[in-house]
Amino acid sequence: MKFFKIILFILLAFSCNTVNQPKPKGYLSLNYPKSSYYEFLNKKFPFRFEYNSIAKVEKISNSSYKVSYPNMKATIYLNYYKVNQNLDSLLNDAYKLPYRHIVKATEIPERIFVNKNEKVYGTLFSVIGNAASQFQFFLTDSSRNFLVGSLYFYSKPNYDSLYPAIKYIEKDISHLFNTLKWK
Repeated sequence: MKFFKIILFILLAFSCNTVNQPKPKGYLSLNYPKSSYYEFLNKKFPFRFEYNSIAKVEKISNSSYKVSYPNMKATIYLNYYKVNQNLDSLLNDAYKLPYRHIVKATEIPERIFVNKNEKVYGTLFSVIGNAASQFQFFLTDSSRNFLVGSLYFYSKPNYDSLYPAIKYIEKDISHLFNTLKWK
């Protein structure tokens, strides 16, 4: 019996050379396809723009659409308003909207957009932090048309985890800004 215990001890002592340790927490490596764009052209809407081919454009109401990214669980909501001597009110509302997220945001930088040839002017607000919406924006021709947009993800807002998707969709929003044309 003593011999058996010695053999068992020798086997246990020399059988395991590696120490198992738990794996560290990490984030997924997310890769998205190269962007290709389709034109959104609806005869009832007074504007057109290009959107990413991995997204779907759906009508919500007579003045609202959504550009959804099903694989990313993200949606850009677009609301259109006619300017009827109410541009100041529309601009005030558009500037207030991003600051509703100030509680969770660490920063809200804004980028101004001007395309004089197409008469498209606007501002893109980047909401940095664990807020519900990462982008808020508006576009206008300052006389007849006003478009408001916002990006939402359908997951717990974790800015670090969502960052690759945020950057990917940010390029699409910039492309929307650059291709928007009023009819």
